[in-house]
Amino acid sequence: MGKFEGLYTYLTENSIVKSQDIIEPSMVDMFQLTTAHTPRYANAVWDGTLDKKEIRKLGLPWSKELAIRSRLTVQGTLNAGLMALQDGIAGNLAGGTHHAMPDWGEGFCVYNDVAVAIKVLQNSKWIGKALVIDCDVHQGNGTAAIFEDDDSVYTFSIHGEKNYPFKKPPSDLDIGLPDNTGDEEYHIELISALDKIFGEFEPDIVFYLGGIDPLATDKLGRLSLTLDGLEQRDRIVIETVTQKEIPLTLLLSGGYAPTLQETVFAHSKMFRIAKELGF
Repeated sequence: MGKFEGLYTYLTENSIVKSQDIIEPSMVDMFQLTTAHTPRYANAVWDGTLDKKEIRKLGLPWSKELAIRSRLTVQGTLNAGLMALQDGIAGNLAGGTHHAMPDWGEGFCVYNDVAVAIKVLQNSKWIGKALVIDCDVHQGNGTAAIFEDDDSVYTFSIHGEKNYPFKKPPSDLDIGLPDNTGDEEYHIELISALDKIFGEFEPDIVFYLGGIDPLATDKLGRLSLTLDGLEQRDRIVIETVTQKEIPLTLLLSGGYAPTLQETVFAHSKMFRIAKELGF
């Protein structure tokens, strides 16, 4: 949990993001949660009525603090989406909880912030079509399942094929990579996928899940990207999207480097690249 506060401190102390440009979210409205989740599950998280099996699947012990934080995270992603539509690019210093399903949470993901944000933006007529670029090392199974029959949302996941989750609902485009995939092969696959996607889909907004767990040093990743390779991955995505003048929302997703400092530094890369590009 320390990476979230650590990232905020690092970005502001190094003038990558100004403190006055960081907006603290309120908790997302419960009704908005039900655009992507069942009322039963949304309320069970808030009321603390999840059963033992659901809590075990979630992977986190329930607490009121967890419920509050989860609602704040979803609103943070929704805020970032709205700000991206106005400013071109924005980010949430959390988010990317892509394993959460409509009626349960799993893999440390309580609510699916991206799915809720897209649904709310669509319902409010801010957007029509959305693209999810998920570069976390674990396939975005929750997002894929939620939008499986929705042609207005294109889900793309590039991940470790043999890694969690072991049951992977199909995204619109999945690229499952073998263990120990390195920088060059990863970048080739990513560039080819983005060319394919933008050749057939024109989104009004892009949500980028820039998980740092493809790093070779990650405890749960099993891919072999270097820190430079991870930075180049972020640059490929951010430059591709911004050059097309499509609003872009940056999200952290997963990542567990050996130390807190390494984790924070790796997560900061996408925000530094955005600043370099003039945002």
